[in-house]
Amino acid sequence: MTAIQGVCDDRFGAVREAFQQNFDAGRELGASFAVTVDGEPVVDLWSGFADEARTRPWERDTIINVYSTTKTMTALCALMLANRGELDLHAPVARYWPEFAQNGKGAIEVRHLLSHSSGLSGWEQ
Repeated sequence: MTAIQGVCDDRFGAVREAFQQNFDAGRELGASFAVTVDGEPVVDLWSGFADEARTRPWERDTIINVYSTTKTMTALCALMLANRGELDLHAPVARYWPEFAQNGKGAIEVRHLLSHSSGLSGWEQ
């Protein structure tokens, strides 16, 4: 059984159990998970190893590459701003970032970026 480190409010005991089960089943090499509610941390868990050789224990402040999860977080933040009326998904990106309009991109709307339908290439090849 892998020892889970950190803190977990009793209300979120099922989260801690699920986190533990992933390690017990061998589905995790190392991981961390944190939740805040109304600005207060209620879950901050970590365990396992930060490398495949299992030489570096996962610590509270282990830095990792999060790959594509930034897309989800960006979309979530944008939708929260839209819900508050602070971001118009149908507005041109240039309304919020004027320089973006350069090189013929003036008609691209925020929603196009969120849905990956702006027609922009991610590569210069």
